[in-house]
Amino acid sequence: MTDILIAPVIILGVILGFYELLLIHKDMNFRGSHWFGHGLHSVVIMIVALFIVINTEIFFELAGVATWGLPEWLTSPWVFRILIGLILNIKMHATSSLSHGGQLAARGLAEHWTHTTLITILVVLSPLYWPIVATFVPEWLNF
Repeated sequence: MTDILIAPVIILGVILGFYELLLIHKDMNFRGSHWFGHGLHSVVIMIVALFIVINTEIFFELAGVATWGLPEWLTSPWVFRILIGLILNIKMHATSSLSHGGQLAARGLAEHWTHTTLITILVVLSPLYWPIVATFVPEWLNF
């Protein structure tokens, strides 16, 4: 069994979580503690999604997905990653739709679909670009 990857999950989770927070702030114009609370929520959910996406093969091994009798295309790690991305996209949009920022944002009380889709793509494709990003991470951070 391969090792569980933790460093990319935390590093990318913090970066993408705060990126989501900045985009939400731009879209929704909310201030104060509500903005900070949503930011913490964004980072935590981003870390969970990245953990699943980056460690998909390990999940498949632990859960015995090969023995479930599913069609081969459903057991593809990339199909699974895309499904996690869709769930993340819907979660981001639904969460921002429930937020009340004190005044209406330019696009209504919801994050712009372009922003949630961009973040989703960055999460789903993270196993592909992490090796490039890892070359810029200091050795002491690569745990």
